[in-house]
Amino acid sequence: MWRVRRAAVACEVCQSLVKHSSGTKGSLPLQKLHLVSRSIYHTHHPTLKLQRPQLRMSLQQFSSLTSLPLRKLKLSPVKYGYQPHRNFWPARLAARLLKLRYLILGSAVGGGYTAKKTFDQWKDMIPDLSDYKWIVPDIVWEIDEYIDLEKIRKALPNSEDLAKLAPDFDKIAESLSLLKDFFTTGHKLVSEVIEASDLLLLLGSPGETAFRATDPGSESDKRYRKDKEKIDQLQEELLHTQLKYQRILERLEKENKELRKLVLQKDDKGIHHRKLKKSLIDMYSEVLDVLSDYDASYNTQDHLPRVVVVGDQSAGKTSVLEMIAQARIFPRGSGEMMTRSPVKVTLSEGPHHVALFKDSSREFDLTKEEDLAALRREIELRMRKNVKEGCTVSPETISLNVKGPGLQRMVLVDLPGVINTVTSGMAPDTKETIFSISKAYMQNPNAIILCIQDGSVDAERSIVTDLVSQMDPHGRRTIFVLTKVDLAEKNVTSPSRIQQIIEGKLFPMKALGYFAVVTGKGNSSESIEAIRDYEEEFFQNSKLLKTSMLKAHQVTTRNLSLAVSDCFWKMVRESVEQQADSFKATRFNLETEWKNNYPRLRELDRNELFEKAKNEILDEVISLSQVTPKHWEEILQQSLWERVSTHVIENIYLPAAQTMNSGTFNTTVDIKLKQWTDKQLPNKAVEVAWETLQEEFSRFMTEPKGKEHDDIFDKLKEAVKEESIKRHKWNDFAEDSLRVIQHNALEDRSISDKQQWDAAIYFMEEALQARLKDTENAIENMVGPDWKKRWLYWKNRTQEQCVHNETKNELEKMLKCNEEHPNLESRGVEVDPSLIKDTWHQVYRRHFLKTALNHCNLCRRGFYYYQRHFVDSELECNDVVLFWRIQRMLAITANTLRQQLTNTEVRRLEKNVKEVLEDFAEDSEKKVKLLTGKRVQLAEDLKKVREIQEKLDAFIEALHQEK
Repeated sequence: MWRVRRAAVACEVCQSLVKHSSGTKGSLPLQKLHLVSRSIYHTHHPTLKLQRPQLRMSLQQFSSLTSLPLRKLKLSPVKYGYQPHRNFWPARLAARLLKLRYLILGSAVGGGYTAKKTFDQWKDMIPDLSDYKWIVPDIVWEIDEYIDLEKIRKALPNSEDLAKLAPDFDKIAESLSLLKDFFTTGHKLVSEVIEASDLLLLLGSPGETAFRATDPGSESDKRYRKDKEKIDQLQEELLHTQLKYQRILERLEKENKELRKLVLQKDDKGIHHRKLKKSLIDMYSEVLDVLSDYDASYNTQDHLPRVVVVGDQSAGKTSVLEMIAQARIFPRGSGEMMTRSPVKVTLSEGPHHVALFKDSSREFDLTKEEDLAALRREIELRMRKNVKEGCTVSPETISLNVKGPGLQRMVLVDLPGVINTVTSGMAPDTKETIFSISKAYMQNPNAIILCIQDGSVDAERSIVTDLVSQMDPHGRRTIFVLTKVDLAEKNVTSPSRIQQIIEGKLFPMKALGYFAVVTGKGNSSESIEAIRDYEEEFFQNSKLLKTSMLKAHQVTTRNLSLAVSDCFWKMVRESVEQQADSFKATRFNLETEWKNNYPRLRELDRNELFEKAKNEILDEVISLSQVTPKHWEEILQQSLWERVSTHVIENIYLPAAQTMNSGTFNTTVDIKLKQWTDKQLPNKAVEVAWETLQEEFSRFMTEPKGKEHDDIFDKLKEAVKEESIKRHKWNDFAEDSLRVIQHNALEDRSISDKQQWDAAIYFMEEALQARLKDTENAIENMVGPDWKKRWLYWKNRTQEQCVHNETKNELEKMLKCNEEHPNLESRGVEVDPSLIKDTWHQVYRRHFLKTALNHCNLCRRGFYYYQRHFVDSELECNDVVLFWRIQRMLAITANTLRQQLTNTEVRRLEKNVKEVLEDFAEDSEKKVKLLTGKRVQLAEDLKKVREIQEKLDAFIEALHQEK
């Protein structure tokens, strides 16, 4: 009701303001009225139908600074509504004379009104809390009626009374000796007594000692010494009791391990007939293995947790890892670098204590010394294989799985030890390479850094602590481990220095936890059980525990293993889902890129592309068997004649043609053909056949297939072709059989019909014309261009060419006129005898070939005389018979080689191609080198990301089920 009344009053005020301002300029707009009055219909406003446009925002700042200006600017006056104008000059004169008074009065009235309006607006914005009074109970408002707070204040005790209520700690110390009989009731009671003893030790601080020493009288000194003896005795008994319970817990865990081993063995034997699921740690390790092969060229990085073991060289990293794995699995050396590449060790539970590599199915039984030695040798061989020539360490990771009863589930990576100096035999960049490998693993924000420090050396000599402090300055994921504590206790003069190391006061680094362990007596032949017993015996008798420099949970590798495993799984649960989301985003980006660039192609990774290329190559090899015999024989015969034509013309025909009669000609031809067949001809034929097979194979491999041709396979096909040809060898017995066939073919001189005679003449003419053309080219190069070329192409002869030309002209005259000596000296031309000899060879060769071609034309009609053995005829065509023998030998040789090709060599080549493809399929580096390009890399990344995401999803589901 009060709001309605206030609104009515405000409305009346607004109406009165409108009435009084209807005839003046700068009337108050509707937007500046009261909030409630604006919501009511104003019938008295003179500009209701011609409202001024709203120039301000609907939301107003409720402040006195937003009030209306007292005076309008005259730059752009705007009139709204009906404003009458009067021309009464005395009134205007009076208004100007009283202008100052009006300004002061208007400012006072306007400011007061604006202040009142702003106050009312703020008051309206505050909710009426009286409507919510029912929420608070009535007893709160009436609490002073039921409780007298003054009486309570007076009843409270003062500080002196509170001091009297404090317990007597001397009596507590005497009572603690009675509680030692109840220690066997449980570990919980022991922990409570330990807390009480800690409190007692706090009371026995140096400050209290100084206070008691000031008490006069020998009675207080005796009492103090008695209390101190009781405290020492109680602390000793507590330590023995804790160690006793530690042994009991270890015995129970050992029994539990044996029971779990029996259960797992029963499951392996199929007693329960159920299929065991893959363990969580194995699933997680598979994800890490896939990630190690994933190309990190994209922004998504591997931030999944693993335990990174780092430390100085010979600090005991490997020994700590072996104690956690409960087996001596790593190669050992005295002072030399043994860890040359990262080793990823996945620990998981299993019925048998075994180890196996990721890429091998062999299991090493870690309970047998022979298998342990073989495993160490295998790890050392793999490390040396990973190290490239000229390097000392390698970033390539060796993946090893270790299973056994009672092992803590986690993934550890043993890195090469950090060195300070590069010694002889090491690569110059060994130190920098080790630092880069260590940083690459430690910069993972979810990696747990297990920092190993040698306790037997000075802390100032440590290198790894500075490196760890750089990668994890706040120590949120670092666990510090001090090794060789037994040597440190013997060598260090001040035991408090070890405490400072454990508490992280001597190093700039910070850590989640600090541990002290003993990794044996330095003998490499010690067993894990012997080292564990020695470690327990040492800490049982160590002053570090007796003087409380170390806590019980900070010692032994067993406690370290439990702490690291808990930290590892905590980190996994916190980060694995975030990593899964990042890989989902990466997968979406890659799939989108593939759809935009290759919308009509399937996503084939490198292995799938290789299989597709393999099928295409095998199909092309099979196409060799589809070549027709006629095609084989034609190309073989042509290629063989091109290879042997020079020998036939130069070494057989030309020397035999210089003889004077047909008998000598035939004898010379037979001898030279026999020698040629025995020594060179079969081998030349096999070479020609092998080259022909290569050419045909290359033609089928490189021939484009039209639209279906995919150039992504070109490099692979070329490599397969070269390797297959390199491996292929012709049958060794082919030459022997071919020699017999060729010898028989060349001995035959009987031309059966005129068609063969004409074919021999045609073959002879082609051979002689080809030789004549070559001879003409040689003479032209010798004597230079003729007059036609000199005039048309502006070419000149050299001095030597001029001499050759003069010599050629004289030799041609000599051949025509049968002169014995060239007449060059009489013309003043000096000629070297060797020049005459060279020129004569070409000139006479041309003369002989032209004569042979003329003789060949005469022999076209000589088949009749040949059948009569040229009896009663001056025409002798023995050269035609020679070329017929050569032609027949070529045809028979081509036919024989074709049979060897189609029946044997093509199949052997196909077998070689299959072997090469199988070898390439096993060589991943070869496939990466031969199958390249953006399309291949994109498909490969898609496959990897999908595999990682699927494995991560399966792991997360199993992790939730385990919870």
